[in-house]
Amino acid sequence: MQNVHVDLADRSYDVLVVPGILSQTGKLIAKTGLAGCRAAVISDETVAHHHADALIESLESAGFRPTLHTVPAGESSKSLPHVETLCREMIRAGHDRKSAVVALGGGVVGDLAGFVSSMFYRGLPFVQIPTTIVAQVDSSVGGKTGVNVAEGKNLLGAFHQPRLVIVDPETLRTLPDREFHEGFAEAIKHAAIRDAAMLDELAALDPASRDVPADLIARNIAIKARVVEADEHETRGIRALLNFGHTIGHGIEASVPYGEMLHGEAISLGIRAALFLSERRAGLTPEDSEKILSLLEKFHLPLVLSRSITTETVMEKLAKDKKFASGAIRFVVIDAPGHAKVVDNITQADLIEAIEHLRSRG
Repeated sequence: MQNVHVDLADRSYDVLVVPGILSQTGKLIAKTGLAGCRAAVISDETVAHHHADALIESLESAGFRPTLHTVPAGESSKSLPHVETLCREMIRAGHDRKSAVVALGGGVVGDLAGFVSSMFYRGLPFVQIPTTIVAQVDSSVGGKTGVNVAEGKNLLGAFHQPRLVIVDPETLRTLPDREFHEGFAEAIKHAAIRDAAMLDELAALDPASRDVPADLIARNIAIKARVVEADEHETRGIRALLNFGHTIGHGIEASVPYGEMLHGEAISLGIRAALFLSERRAGLTPEDSEKILSLLEKFHLPLVLSRSITTETVMEKLAKDKKFASGAIRFVVIDAPGHAKVVDNITQADLIEAIEHLRSRG
């Protein structure tokens, strides 16, 4: 079993990574001190079809009293109306402040369920069971929860750390190709900012295979965990390093109807823009930049921005992004693979040039 400990004093928790672990969920959650409580399992309709029965059975066998609550699959479910619907369902199902929430799904479900658990009866413990690459290597760890509004992604939310994260790589086998591949944008990001050797390991993977090594997932989680430990609430500028590719990426993602472009696809474009600015402002070599771009291509991630998404719209969405502090641009660049930093010398003209750079691969 791969076990990554996230050390946050009284909010510390473990991330367990092992194939087939889903069937052991009930007894593992019971060991955290939540034994015998009511458990609201929040999932989406697609993931629930594949995995909810096994999870419910495991919870019941360990003495929990679970109820299942589903939302439609897709980014549009990460919204305040769905938060209200879930909370009202949970109230009618008899949940109270002694209940727990179990998030079963990808990043959308994890963010949504985490936000629900942070506010229901002023806060419930929750457990993350991520079922996508994005969620397994990134979003299930760190305590960021939230929902989207028309003005941008994740603008409403709370820091609420999970009690436990259970990662079963075998759940990746049920993912469609597009949803499987998009998650590697986050793994490539981690390698770019903190672990250059991982770029070669990712390059050695077969994009058509669902056999993602548990130790590779754990290494990604460890990168995220160490950054979160150093800057849990993003007040010291360290956690901002995880935003490499996300500033412009989120602007692009918010420029189209939610769900039209997957998160990892938008982040792939954002990474390319960040590499362009890293060459201009941080001395990254074109060769190192191309190595990362080739890896994104290997996993069938987009590198060219459609002209139907205007630069003006992307810039408008960027201005509302929470990564901007008092209107100032805080941008993450790398000067070499594995070494990232936050700079303040990126101008609006630079951002516009980077977005326009995405119009062609040449």
